[in-house]
Amino acid sequence: MSTSSFAAVLNLLDANARLEERFAGGLGSIHGLALKEVLLMMHLESAPLRRLSRVDLARRLHVSPSTVTRLANPLEKLHRVGREPDPRDARLTYVVLTDAGQQLLTDARATLERMAADTFRDRWSKVEIATLAGLLGRLTDGGLAA
Repeated sequence: MSTSSFAAVLNLLDANARLEERFAGGLGSIHGLALKEVLLMMHLESAPLRRLSRVDLARRLHVSPSTVTRLANPLEKLHRVGREPDPRDARLTYVVLTDAGQQLLTDARATLERMAADTFRDRWSKVEIATLAGLLGRLTDGGLAA
């Protein structure tokens, strides 16, 4: 790995940690949600029928299926997500975004968008932000922004 590549990776890791800390605090104090819970609901929102298996959610969130269970259980108790059995496979259940979850997610997304705008305000131009988004999108194969 070249020195520039190593520096870029270290800077990305540092930026990720700072952004997670900042966004988690804002989402927790305003909406009572952890950042990973919002990301889980965003993945459900973008999925067909607003549902995914725990294994698929784990892959998308880059966590274990047991972590998905720990994230989904409190959301299920609050009726933000639900469980739906697969009609063809009794062993498979889906995590489903409920209407109440969709409303909460809409509000949380607005908060995230404001926080994202504040992150770049007075630092970079719109063109620079778009370039960064494109470069990071290439690195992550699009992720949720795709």
